[in-house]
Amino acid sequence: MSEPSERIVAGTTVVTPRGELDLCTAPVLSRRLDALTDHAFPDLVLDLRAVSFIDCSGLGALCRARNRLLARDGRLRLITDKPSFLRILHHVRLTGVFELLPRLPAELDAAVPTVREGR
Repeated sequence: MSEPSERIVAGTTVVTPRGELDLCTAPVLSRRLDALTDHAFPDLVLDLRAVSFIDCSGLGALCRARNRLLARDGRLRLITDKPSFLRILHHVRLTGVFELLPRLPAELDAAVPTVREGR
C-alpha cells in the first residue's frame, strides 16, 4: 500500500487506502490517521473498497483511529462492500463497533472535493 489518497468533501476527510493493509502497510495508514484525528470533532470516512486484504495489524489501525475519534467527539465511517471484510469483523466481534456503509453517502459523493496536496 502506498500513501492513501485523501480529500476533504463538505468538511469531512475521505481517506482511500489501496491494496493490502497488513503488518508492513498498517503503520503508514496509522500515522496518517493519527494526524487526521489530532484535533477536536474530526469527521473521517475511510473508503476501504480498494483494500484487497486486511490482517490484524490493519484492524488495529482502524480500532486505534476509532478510539482517537471517540476521545475527540469525532465520527468515523467505514465504506466497504466486501462480504469478506464483514465476515472478518464478525469473527473478531467488531461488527457493531464501526459505522459501516456500502458506499459514500450521497452528500459526500456529489460534493466537489478539496484535494490535499503535500500533507
